[in-house]
Amino acid sequence: MGMNNIILCGFMGCGKSTVGKNIARKSGRRFIDMDAYIEEEAGMTVSEIFAREGEEGFRDREHQACLELAQKSNAVIAAGGGALTFERNVQAFKGKDWIVLIDVPLETIKFRLRNDKTRPLLQRPDKDEAMAKLYSSRFPLYQAAADTVIEGKSTPLRTALAVMEAERRRY
Repeated sequence: MGMNNIILCGFMGCGKSTVGKNIARKSGRRFIDMDAYIEEEAGMTVSEIFAREGEEGFRDREHQACLELAQKSNAVIAAGGGALTFERNVQAFKGKDWIVLIDVPLETIKFRLRNDKTRPLLQRPDKDEAMAKLYSSRFPLYQAAADTVIEGKSTPLRTALAVMEAERRRY
């Protein structure tokens, strides 16, 4: 048991990376952040990829990353915020890996990201509106992709333990 990967999906600010690191630490899996993996492969940051190759270039690299990461085992993978909104990426993992949606209400996410200076999407005057729109378009796609939904309002450690508990119950 537990050789397959756990894929964490959800909106930015839902805690995928922190929760993932906690799961990895407690379960002996390794943690892989998909965006960091893409940056390493590309030799540039996500922002630079967007600037040079556009969103399409980034999405192609992201898909390639999904195909490569699906070959690994015993990892916890934090998927990029948009990754599992694309069917081809969901299919890369489906049936082999366990896809978990970390469900955090938009209000909580807004609070967590109120001072964010790094996410390109949030550096705009209408960021609340933009986030709400993106959230409502992405959430049903996350739900469709996920095998399991875990509440993520609590601390990252509690959320990690809830994911691990749900994994134990799967087998």
